[in-house]
Amino acid sequence: MLGLVTAPAPRLVLHVIHHLVTGGMENGLVNLINLLPPQHYRHAIACIEDFSEFRNRIQRPDVEVFPLHRSNAGVWSVRKQLFDLCRRLRPSIVHSRNQSGLDALLPARLAGVRNIVHGEHGWDVDNIRGENWRPLWNRRLHSPLVSRYITVSLDIKNHLINRVGIAPTRISQIYNGVDTERYSPRQTRPDFVAPPGFLEPDSVVIGTIGRIQPVKAQATLLNAFADLLRNDSDLRARLRLAIVGAGPLLESLRELALTLGISAQCWFPSARSDIPQILQLFDIFVLPSLNEGISNTILEAMATGLPVIASRVGGNVELIDEAKSGELFAPGDIHALAALLGRYAHSAELRGNIGRAARERAVTHFSLPNMVAKYQSVYAGLA
Repeated sequence: MLGLVTAPAPRLVLHVIHHLVTGGMENGLVNLINLLPPQHYRHAIACIEDFSEFRNRIQRPDVEVFPLHRSNAGVWSVRKQLFDLCRRLRPSIVHSRNQSGLDALLPARLAGVRNIVHGEHGWDVDNIRGENWRPLWNRRLHSPLVSRYITVSLDIKNHLINRVGIAPTRISQIYNGVDTERYSPRQTRPDFVAPPGFLEPDSVVIGTIGRIQPVKAQATLLNAFADLLRNDSDLRARLRLAIVGAGPLLESLRELALTLGISAQCWFPSARSDIPQILQLFDIFVLPSLNEGISNTILEAMATGLPVIASRVGGNVELIDEAKSGELFAPGDIHALAALLGRYAHSAELRGNIGRAARERAVTHFSLPNMVAKYQSVYAGLA
């Protein structure tokens, strides 16, 4: 009598992340956990700091989340906790992300973990071009502990090769994916998400979404918007600007709008949970960052069918097919951005054509199933 063939138990992946809070990298992690086949993979998350209610977006009930509170406990206490966690959970794979995730690599190796994946998803706020020597050397020192690198853009991959000294054969480049069903073109504009009196029937809404921090450079957008209103009287009554997000510079942006005399045309709703509806409110999406990895908000705007105008930095140039599915401008160039905003604000036909091309590009090249399949291939390739 032939014996029954038993399916192998799902492999446990311990993900190490700085915070599990609202953010692009965090959203990608949640999507990965929700969509990887449960018969092959289980998951746990170690937060170098803490987590928020954002963890509730994880659909699987078996995912444990461990806050380590490095700010209070100290780095060596966190490393001891990570060592103990790896000894207890026995993960098949540890998948760390970004600078703070490096704290997990040595504890994982000492605890006997054979397979370590390290992901690089963008640039630190205080190191937006990756040139600071301390994090550079930190990555070099930890590189022998990494089995496989994943980068979300070719720009970051080239940084690892040229500045950190990682062999190209050790790196997999995987673009973020976007949920093209959750983010989809509007049928009618959801004016109800804006405050009463903000919109007129013929309003053209320019919008951006992101953390209100220096690297996101929302002040560039405010200044360009004011420049356009000063120089184009035809648009003054119609244009509106929404800057969505929370962060340390939010009040200073509101003060800048007052100083520029445009506060009546601006809306600063802080953080929102209804981002798909917010995007459907917009007519033009702008990302004026000083640097980017791969922006999830650009992908979400593209999937919503919006023309995207973004700074020519980092992974933005890989997402946008210039003049076909969006536009690029030099970071900080207020006049160039104002000119692009004026061109798109004046032409509904242009917005429609470029927006449809952006949607098609998002569906074809940046789908969630494609992203998940590539991560699964990396995991499966580890012994």
